[in-house]
Amino acid sequence: MRIPFPFTAIVGQEDMKQALLIAAVAPAVGGVLVFGDRGSGKTTTVRALADLLPPIETVEGCAYRCTVTQPAGLCAACAPEQGRPAIKRCKAPVPFVDLPLGATEDRVAGALDLEHVLLAGKRRFEPGLLARANRGFLYIDEINLLEDHLVDLLLDVAASGENRVEREGLSVLHPARFVLVGSGNPEEGELRPQLLDRFGLSVEVTTPTELGLRLEIVRRREAFERDPEGFAAQWAPAQDELRRRVERARRRVDQIAVPDNVLETAARLCMQLGTDGLRGELTMMRGARALAALEGRREVNLAHLRTIAPSALRHRLRRNPLDDAGSGVRIARAVDELLPA
Repeated sequence: MRIPFPFTAIVGQEDMKQALLIAAVAPAVGGVLVFGDRGSGKTTTVRALADLLPPIETVEGCAYRCTVTQPAGLCAACAPEQGRPAIKRCKAPVPFVDLPLGATEDRVAGALDLEHVLLAGKRRFEPGLLARANRGFLYIDEINLLEDHLVDLLLDVAASGENRVEREGLSVLHPARFVLVGSGNPEEGELRPQLLDRFGLSVEVTTPTELGLRLEIVRRREAFERDPEGFAAQWAPAQDELRRRVERARRRVDQIAVPDNVLETAARLCMQLGTDGLRGELTMMRGARALAALEGRREVNLAHLRTIAPSALRHRLRRNPLDDAGSGVRIARAVDELLPA
């Protein structure tokens, strides 16, 4: 099995790493979009996250990894039924699924298992990538190049948390709740606004310009390629510590309090920037909770709000033809006004 580059060994790109850790702690934040220069470590960092995710409890043998503690969300095969044996629990790794750009709709959504039809003479559903990603992460590299029919499919599933397949005499409905992570180069095209709105956090990465930083990145990458096992062993203690930190944060994130003054400031910030809808406030609250949980705190403070605001609001601003400044500059102005350091 291919050894992933250790997350803790990645140099720089702090905003991207922070956004991914927030999504790992609080999946309800809504996913992460990473746009930036080619060769800036986007894919390496995203895939390195998988090694930090604690295992989940699920139903043994279930293709969708149903949640044992939530009977209402069980698939048809796991739902309680008279005369059916009791389900068995087991631990499983959090799914981390890559969706290739050239994937067909059948491969993504699932389709009729033709081999089973030919051998057994009975129809059977073959789950697709959306089923494999349930309760985990679905990663799409070069997401801005994804074909429109797959974008439409993702929008439907993201809105409902379920995937419905109706074809070849099949009618299947299964759970499909996942954290969507996308990366791409903005020079190759923009993302459709409907899909962009589905991401909770958006970060921009650039090629490092500091000489020392670039040298350290090259040294670590070269050391990893020369001896992946030895490099991974060297960073294992740091990986274990961050893994435990993420697991503790996941357990306590729902108990983190959000004071009224923080909530009011978040709303004022969104109003001043003119963001559409209320997803900006919701994302900031969920992201700030995750930050507080990662720090071991009991409640959110204004510093957490200041930290999360750029990634939560960057992609939610309307374009202002009278203001040449980018969204990052506009957010910085508003944050400095409402949340002075």
